[in-house]
This record gives sequence, structure tokens and C-alpha cells, in this order.
Amino acid sequence: MYKTLTSSLALTLALNTMVFAEAENKTKKVMISPGIYSIDVKHDGKTVTIKRNQNRKNSISQYYQSTHRGMIQAMSPFKPHSVETIGALEMIDYLKQKTAGKESLIIIDSRTEFWVKRGIIPGAVNIPFTAFDENDRAIEIMEEKFDVLSTGSALDFTNAKTLVMYCNGIWCGQSPAAIKKLLSFGYPAAKIKYFRGGMQNWESLGLTVAKPD
Repeated sequence: MYKTLTSSLALTLALNTMVFAEAENKTKKVMISPGIYSIDVKHDGKTVTIKRNQNRKNSISQYYQSTHRGMIQAMSPFKPHSVETIGALEMIDYLKQKTAGKESLIIIDSRTEFWVKRGIIPGAVNIPFTAFDENDRAIEIMEEKFDVLSTGSALDFTNAKTLVMYCNGIWCGQSPAAIKKLLSFGYPAAKIKYFRGGMQNWESLGLTVAKPD
């Protein structure tokens, strides 16, 4: 009888623990990182709060569910150039720096319109990789947006901005194509960051996406 009572108490305790854990799991916030639930960034002149989707049944966008697209990009596809590959938390840190007023930094969505109209990382600006196809246009962009000085015979990158670039994900070649073109002009590799996970990684984490009006 003692053994039966002990077993019953143990079973009851285990069931209560499971119920408590399940209840806690349903109410517990999904964090970005320890102690950080959300961040505010500037996007198109407005404040946007980036946080993870709190709906426990939320799933990744249908545009990123297919597994047949593209070719897997290397972790460092720009060798011998030392372009740093970053992850989602590093991207969020750059977004915080940009919102804090760091003018020497620009976050670039390198995708074409088809993809951008479905959502963009808040705080990023869209400059499609195709904009760098023509040399004259590429130089114009670098002068107007990246603070590169053209002397006519050469490009001066002394005050060039740090570029944080991304596209759809590890299967997408759009931002790598743009980065390789910039490197061919002599853009300093140390001033380019490659968010390899891109929108696939961003959306898989349930992070806020900004969509065109």
C-alpha cells in the first residue's frame, strides 16, 4: 500500500509539473536574445518595432517554404577578399547602430522588386544587385549613397560607408553578385558585411518584416 501511495503521489507531481510547464510555455515571451524582447528602428521615416512573432502557430512565409531554389552560397564566397559573414544577431546590432544615428553605415536589401514587395528588413534600403550591372551607374550609386569620391581617374574609398548587405538566404546569389561587383571596383572588403541567412533566416525566426504601402 505504501508503494502504491508513493507511486500515485509521484505520478500526480509529474502531471502537475507538466501542466505548469505547458502553461508557462504558452505565456512565455519569445525573445530575440537573453533580456531583449524587441528593438525600435527607423524605416522610411517611421519607427518600427522589431520583435519575434508571438503566435505559437506562426509559420514561415510561403515564399520561403520551397526547397528547390538556387545554389548554396559558401560561408565566405568572396575569397581572397575578407568580407565578414554575419548572422541575425549581428544584423540586429547594425540596425540598432543605424537607428542610433551612425551615418557611416547603410543596410542594403540587394533583391529585385519581385522579392522586395513581399517584405524587407525594417531599416534597410533597397538597391537591387542589377543596379551595379553598368559601371557608370554603379559609380553613381557609390558616389551618391556610399560616400565614395570619384576623381575621374580613380575612386577614393577613404570615407566610404560600411555596407551591410543581404538577399533571400544561403541559396540566393543576389547580394553576393552585388558584393563581387563592388569589390571589383576596389571597395574595401573590411567595409562590407554579408548577412548570408538573409530573409529566409529572418522570417524563420519570426522577426518583423516591413512591407511597401
